[in-house]
Amino acid sequence: MTGTGDPAPDADPLDVAFTETVRRTGACIGALYLLAPDERLLSLDLLCGLPAEFAAPWETVPLAAPAPVADSVRNHRMVWVGSQEDMARSYPRVAMALPYPLAMVAAPVTGVRMWGSLVLMWPATRPPYMTRQEQGTVTSCCRSLARLLEETAERGRAPARREQPRVALAGTRPGSAGRATAVADFVERLPGGSCALDLDGRFTYLSSSACELLGREAGELLGTRPWQSLRWLDDPTYEDSYCAALISREPVSFPACRPPDRWLEIHLYPDAGGISVRIVATGGRPPPVPAPRLTTPAATPARAGRLYQLTHLAAALTEVVGVQDVVDLVADQIMPAFGAQGLILSVAEAGRLRITGHRGYSARTIAHLNGLALDTLVTPAGNVLATGVPAFFADPEEMRRSYPEAAPVSGKKAWAFLPLIISGRPVGICVLSYDSPHEFPAEERAVMTSLAGLVAQAFDRARLYDTKHELAHGLQQALLPRGLPAVAGLRVAARYLPATRGMDIGGDFYDLIRLGDTAAAAVIGDVQGHNVAAAALMGQVRTGVHAHATLGTAPDQVLHRTNRLLVDLGPDLFSSCLYAHLDFTRGRVTLASAGHPPPLLRLPGRGAHPLAVPPGPLLGIDPDADFPVTEIPLTAGTLLAFYTDGLVETPGADIDDSIERLARRLADADDRDLDRLIDVLLGQAATTGQRVDDVALLVLEHQEHH
Repeated sequence: MTGTGDPAPDADPLDVAFTETVRRTGACIGALYLLAPDERLLSLDLLCGLPAEFAAPWETVPLAAPAPVADSVRNHRMVWVGSQEDMARSYPRVAMALPYPLAMVAAPVTGVRMWGSLVLMWPATRPPYMTRQEQGTVTSCCRSLARLLEETAERGRAPARREQPRVALAGTRPGSAGRATAVADFVERLPGGSCALDLDGRFTYLSSSACELLGREAGELLGTRPWQSLRWLDDPTYEDSYCAALISREPVSFPACRPPDRWLEIHLYPDAGGISVRIVATGGRPPPVPAPRLTTPAATPARAGRLYQLTHLAAALTEVVGVQDVVDLVADQIMPAFGAQGLILSVAEAGRLRITGHRGYSARTIAHLNGLALDTLVTPAGNVLATGVPAFFADPEEMRRSYPEAAPVSGKKAWAFLPLIISGRPVGICVLSYDSPHEFPAEERAVMTSLAGLVAQAFDRARLYDTKHELAHGLQQALLPRGLPAVAGLRVAARYLPATRGMDIGGDFYDLIRLGDTAAAAVIGDVQGHNVAAAALMGQVRTGVHAHATLGTAPDQVLHRTNRLLVDLGPDLFSSCLYAHLDFTRGRVTLASAGHPPPLLRLPGRGAHPLAVPPGPLLGIDPDADFPVTEIPLTAGTLLAFYTDGLVETPGADIDDSIERLARRLADADDRDLDRLIDVLLGQAATTGQRVDDVALLVLEHQEHH
């Protein structure tokens, strides 16, 4: 009960600043996440107010995950969640794995670069909003943490990802030996038992009455966790009660039966330093709740942390889409959860094991293992897949006894072979491996086996999705032009970007049509929908436009006749389209639009702006629709940029503002290389941007033809 709140002289400055941030903001729990070098993963680096064991499900968070910490980094903004209801509404996956009343903020830690995110949590008793002063305090603290990280990097010691997060301890309350003695005497005089747990769940104090009620001496319990040193408390329910009190900072009580029949009422009172515990003997009949099931060493129940981890990963697996998503999730979250260093996901095809994803293995090893027959003795995978029974090998000797040829192949020292089975049907196998010998206790085997069933469901869905996606994508690519024709007096470049992985493909299209030696036509469009039907209709629209254009039809009539075609087909899908006829002899461009975003026009020395092209209705709605025509001069240096709405539509943003920003980007871009100019217009969408829609872009520049 003695000590000071001053940091140790050799304390890490980042630890000191972090714990001071938690104290200054009044938060009960703090976490500092750092962005991995590849910017795909956030790793928990520092933790305060919570044992590392309970933070295991959140040690790594993919940057694309639907979670407050990822959103704060991805969108460069502070994310506030004021209540458990807000969490369930905005982040259901997080709410499922963190089922406690609390308030939370996640704020980006950024300076000269993005470093990561600071997460702070408060009990739900605080107001469900942040004041401007609180927001300013959190922002200021994040800047201070960023400066410390930058100073560390400047000294050549860039922060590296830790194997486990470091728990930063806040200072204890000041006191004196005399005061401690007086308090101890006071506690001893109280009826019932009193004890204290630290933030890691370990006994730090027990009164003599508490020892009597618990049936153990203080020396046997101090420094241990109740659910580990008291067999009758070895149940996840009790550990969960401790975790609920620690995270919510609200009192929690529960009954417990000390064998053979002594019932106790246990009350937990948490604060920032730990938990005070009161134990009272009920002396009567047991409460109307089921008694905790006593266990034996051979059937130890899963720890609460493991159960939260399983819940968290199960929720994550429901959101994956493609096979690569499954591989990434298993590698980024399931491997670290079990401390594995290697992963192989395989599927049985034509009597052979085909590897669909892997981590932690050399290319040479994967080449050796890929395509092995199911009855091979080089790996237990085939046998495990055939029998549906998981296999665990704690060391190479254990593997060598059953599969003499297996151990030397990869150099790994321990393996878990988990069959992926759905309704008795094998869909694949997941192998987790270790660089050193690893025991697999019953609890871990049970959790791994349960998780394998969830992975199997996600893996099977992902394979079906990928098959459908490849079909639609192949159809779309076959319908898009393989190359643009050379047109004298015209420089052209085009780009198509599908939606990012996890989304269906779309119906965006573009085309450049050569109309003799003195004219050309440019067309761009977007079919409603993101599926095979949209891709197929896109091909019909593009073909219809191309057919009418080559007959020399005027722009408004091209759209009118294509519109009639779609109405007659009746596909219940609509399409936008922009058609431009370029006449090099007359020096004119004639445009007609069917509900498509306006093109951008750039003239030499005069900047760039959206071109006012009055749009007609979308194609496929009104068979008698008219499409107004706009005509502009075509002079040397005239540059036109046609694009689809996937480039300018952002949730919550005004599309006109987005188009204006795109025009400013075009005005400042170097046009000596049109492909590089397209890179500028696409911006982040071409690399790391998350696209919920596909994007088509066509750029034309007129040059004097000699």
